[in-house]
Amino acid sequence: MIDEISQRLLDRSHPMRIHLLGVAGSGMSGLAALLLEMGHRVSGSDRVTSRETERLQRLGLEFSSPHSAEVICDVEMVVYSSAIKPDNVAMVAADRVGIPQLRRAECLAAILHTRKGVVVSGTHGKTTTSAMCAHVLKKSGRAVSHYVGAEIPVLGANAHWDEESNYLVAEGDESDGTLAIYRPSHAIVLNIEEEHLDFYNSLEEIVEVFRTLVEQTSEKVIYCAENVVARELCREFEGALSYGWDDADFTASDVTEGRGVISFTVWRRGEKLGRLELGIPGRHNVLNALAAIVLADDLGVDFNLVARSLASFAGAKRRFESIYLSSRFRIIDDYGHHPTEIEATLQTARSLNPERIVVLFQPHRYSRTQRLAEEFGAALQEADLVFVTDVYPASEAPIAGVGGNTIVEAAERQGETRCVFHKDLATVHHLVGNILQPGDLLITLGAGNVHEAGRKIADDLTLLEALRSECGEAELDARLYESMRRHTTMLVGGPAQFWVEPRTFPAFVRAVDFFKERGIPLRVVGRGSNLLVRDGGIRGAVIHPAKGEFGEVAVEAELLTAGAGARFKKVASVAEAAGLGGFSWMEGIPGNVGGGLRMNAGAMGWETFDQVVSIMFLDEDGEIRTRSRAEIEASYRNVPELRRNYALQVVFRGSPAGAVEIREKMSESRNHRRDTQPVAASAGCIFKNPDSIGAGQLIDELGLKGRKVGKAEVSAEHGNFIVNRGKAQANDVLQLIEELKAEVKEKRGIDLETEVQILGEDQVSF
Repeated sequence: MIDEISQRLLDRSHPMRIHLLGVAGSGMSGLAALLLEMGHRVSGSDRVTSRETERLQRLGLEFSSPHSAEVICDVEMVVYSSAIKPDNVAMVAADRVGIPQLRRAECLAAILHTRKGVVVSGTHGKTTTSAMCAHVLKKSGRAVSHYVGAEIPVLGANAHWDEESNYLVAEGDESDGTLAIYRPSHAIVLNIEEEHLDFYNSLEEIVEVFRTLVEQTSEKVIYCAENVVARELCREFEGALSYGWDDADFTASDVTEGRGVISFTVWRRGEKLGRLELGIPGRHNVLNALAAIVLADDLGVDFNLVARSLASFAGAKRRFESIYLSSRFRIIDDYGHHPTEIEATLQTARSLNPERIVVLFQPHRYSRTQRLAEEFGAALQEADLVFVTDVYPASEAPIAGVGGNTIVEAAERQGETRCVFHKDLATVHHLVGNILQPGDLLITLGAGNVHEAGRKIADDLTLLEALRSECGEAELDARLYESMRRHTTMLVGGPAQFWVEPRTFPAFVRAVDFFKERGIPLRVVGRGSNLLVRDGGIRGAVIHPAKGEFGEVAVEAELLTAGAGARFKKVASVAEAAGLGGFSWMEGIPGNVGGGLRMNAGAMGWETFDQVVSIMFLDEDGEIRTRSRAEIEASYRNVPELRRNYALQVVFRGSPAGAVEIREKMSESRNHRRDTQPVAASAGCIFKNPDSIGAGQLIDELGLKGRKVGKAEVSAEHGNFIVNRGKAQANDVLQLIEELKAEVKEKRGIDLETEVQILGEDQVSF
């Protein structure tokens, strides 16, 4: 059947009408490109669109989503990927009317058999090596078609049909046994290891598939002598060509690794061919390059042309692909999902001399995770810190007791590298991005969608590094995904997308302008004593002015000047040391000056604005201005001026007082707080006091003290406090707030209004 289809594909006078199921995948999109460029009428469907489907539509692909029975109307042949289930509506419809259906590999074989085929095979390294082979032949002036398993920048696309070509370089997939259907002129065998154990029962079964391939190769078998299984299989075939470090037909010596490149000398049976610099790093890629060199040599390509070609090779997408690079951080994405691949990738990463190698690994398939857990654990010891997500199942059903934590447990048995399990891929980038330190190299590893996490970190790092550059590192600290649990007295809340700590007033101004100019929402947060952040965190920037100028407090005569980030306790302490009275009540306030100004905080009969002389602030127009107390409207827990503007510094007025008097009042403030407020983590008063009765008294009278939701509880000491009795979630607190409001409304007819500020997203959205 395949030979018959090969003949039909060559008949340009009668183009075929072909439909591809699962066309958005890399393998199927490559087939679509070949068939379109061969002149056939091609349609395709998938559950999703992608950049590839959009590109193919520009080439003429008739694309539809989702799959439907209607897509096979007037179709002569249906090609389907391994991800397509037998109950797919289009497959069922094709069965009903008797339309021929081919697996992806069968269609590729039909195309391959129209030319001299070069099949690159192996458990790993196929994409990079097949891309190298195609690139070398093209750069040497040969007309060549190619089909590889990823986007290849230097080739322009993952597949291309050249009508003038004699050769088609193709990546051969061994995962489902279809490697055995190819009849190439050249077969390259990179390695043979235990893999795809969801399909095969043993290594011996895998070897038999490779044996069939090499037996059906008409001209040359090329193999890596460094892989024992490949060597044992291939060396028995007459005329087979080997490559490796030594004891092979083609060898490499004097390997020198640089930053992002690697150079080596090539020998052919003891004859020096010359020195070559490869445009991608890694000793494993030296072996991959040797495979391309052997092929080119057999086809009569001059070595100098080969050397120039490989120097310009830029690698495949998701094959040690650099997706972010700055003076502080580097992020690499790699498709490696087998222990041998991971070991090679981490060795290459180490050659770049990072301070630390941080790995985010997504295991691929339950069967592979179960069978090779110990090998994964050993391979990951090459990293300094490892994060593991749950398994990307592909088409597999879960296996009881097998998951990402299986890898973590194996890593702990294998060595001392710290390994952390985080089940949810959607949020793991928060954990990883937050721990990155200058000099780190982050690698996202896996054949699933783990690269999405790396891209998110890269995108956000790009913006943060631009902020650092604009403001100056000496004046500002900034990091990604800072947990708001660390910065609220309630100890709840998700991460802040961008966390910024300016040390100077000008840096604060520049940071505010930076985010506003880019349309990025921003919040200014102090100590978080009157703040409740939702579990989804805060999208955009959180500016935390606490250090440098913002934390300074100074006294001159009866005036005390404090930065917005200074804690009230510090203000009270400095005033006491200077013999300045009127500030003792601040001893009992847990927040800082900026937050106190914004809400006109108070205690023991005092309010913040009772002592304000003037405030310096950043206004809505980006100007720093100073206003006197008389120019600022302030009422109970409300200062409208500071809802639009950002306080930077305040001048308070006190009065001289004796040390004993101040000390007694400080003690009174401390005792009052201790006697009337809970010691446990809280956000202060949750509700504003209604006109008729205090909120705490109201909640007490209704018997609501001790009410719980999860680890959030109404304090037994004060009814207007909700305390965190453990690892409470913000959602626990919010649900408890709603329950209290509903019960008070039902039983007393009073609408409670929250005093605590509630910020952030219900669910993670960044």
